[in-house]
Amino acid sequence: MDALVYTGPNTVEVRDVPVAEPRQGAVKVRMTYCGICGTDIGIFSGKHPRAQAPLVLGHEFVGVVEQSPEGSQFVPGDRVVAYPLISCGQCYPCRHGTPHVCANLRLIGIDRDGGLTGHLWIDEEVLFKVPDGLSDRVAALVEPLAVVVRTVHQARFALGQRAVVMGAGPIGLLTAMVLRHAGASMVVISDVDPARLQLCRELGFDVVDVSRDSLVAHVNAATTGDGVDAVFECSGVASAALEMTQVARVGGTICLTATHKSAPPVALIDVNFKELTLVGSRVYTKAEFGSAIPLAAALAETLERAITQVVPLSQSAGIFAMIADPGINTVKILVDCQT
Repeated sequence: MDALVYTGPNTVEVRDVPVAEPRQGAVKVRMTYCGICGTDIGIFSGKHPRAQAPLVLGHEFVGVVEQSPEGSQFVPGDRVVAYPLISCGQCYPCRHGTPHVCANLRLIGIDRDGGLTGHLWIDEEVLFKVPDGLSDRVAALVEPLAVVVRTVHQARFALGQRAVVMGAGPIGLLTAMVLRHAGASMVVISDVDPARLQLCRELGFDVVDVSRDSLVAHVNAATTGDGVDAVFECSGVASAALEMTQVARVGGTICLTATHKSAPPVALIDVNFKELTLVGSRVYTKAEFGSAIPLAAALAETLERAITQVVPLSQSAGIFAMIADPGINTVKILVDCQT
């Protein structure tokens, strides 16, 4: 069967790989769609600290059960998504109820072969059924949506609050969608990419092109100088880290959704003088992953707008060149694993 395999820095290939052998407690799933995310881009570039070639990519996938063990809660024909985190069960976070931040955390598609292939055997305990009426395309967004569920929980965002989302990539866009659904009274989203900002405008968000306009001035004008209740830093760029404390109100919250790979400058004096809460967010709990499924159903029409390309698995070796091409407007790319 075909699979998209990371073979070394800046190199992927569509290869014919054998179907994995059955194992106890696992379910055979025929992949339908798998999303491409920033982590996959990091692996492709050779910058991920754990991913080792050769590796079948993909941790945002949906599929159909083809074979299950006797007595399983899953039967052939069930559509499923998978919680892709693998925790050790022994470290301090695992022993104290937070295995999603396991000291030895591993993921399907990063530390073991993932879903950019035809079939995969997946442990039954990490599978969730996809409800009738939720399309496979939108179900493929459950994993990134779970990231957003976690970050909104970490920020303790409340009905009627105002927010800034820094970065209009897939996670930033989904964050804005969820905040509006959660009852935000104002959502401002910033970026430098014209196509992504235009999509945000079409979806009804207040946007700022920070390549030419000041986000701080825009927020001050919109809030009469108060600032917003919550800032979600989803861009991972140093300029955003420096600016995030300026747009938060006194007593506000900043949630680091993006992972900053280097140490950016941060105005820590603002954290003191404005008594800000600065909180991190990493992946999601299993319960939050499960809660992302009905949320995806509630937001299905809007989430569909985030999917900008669907690429056949047979042609997926060129997908990272597509993402890097400034002439191609990409937000969320899915791979059709059966074509």
